[in-house]
Amino acid sequence: MSASRWRLLGLLSPLFAAAVAFLAWSQPWVVVHLLDGRVLTVGGDVAAPALPPFAVAALALVAALALAGVFFRVVLGVLQLLLGCGVAVSGLLAQSDPVASASPAVTDVTGLAGVESVRTVVGLVEVTPWPGIAVVAGIFGVLAGIVVVVSSRRWPERSRRYDAVRLATSGAHAVEDNEPVDRAAAWDSLSDGDDPTTR
Repeated sequence: MSASRWRLLGLLSPLFAAAVAFLAWSQPWVVVHLLDGRVLTVGGDVAAPALPPFAVAALALVAALALAGVFFRVVLGVLQLLLGCGVAVSGLLAQSDPVASASPAVTDVTGLAGVESVRTVVGLVEVTPWPGIAVVAGIFGVLAGIVVVVSSRRWPERSRRYDAVRLATSGAHAVEDNEPVDRAAAWDSLSDGDDPTTR
């Protein structure tokens, strides 16, 4: 695979994982049937309140990756791996204990506080596919982080087009790579008939 394709894969993978995580979070996660006959549909905003910060951080990470050098790409890749773990854990917690994840919504309706108190008024709990999709998004985010770490050295070098330091020569004297151009001297050279565009 070419260097540009590795870079494209490294940038798009975290973006895709974050987008799927946001989509899952915005959907219903748990349907709670109370003993009194009421039915509550609990969304990801209640069942997994920690998920959006992970997804937002992943989006910010993509922007940083586009500008980072090799060392920081590795650091950001590890960070992406950890963010993916956070998204996956959010989904797993809702799947493993849906009553606990839905308890804030039940408390709002019944006034009962505490997970154990909430369990006493819950008759049936249904888990939608969306927590599982969040888990898949998290796993994909972990894989995206691994891809960034493994492929970071294969990415094309960052362009220096917008750097403030330039290489220039003036007559027989060369300006060093890291030395800023003396604009007054450049104008003097031009006045003396030395055209910088011919160098």
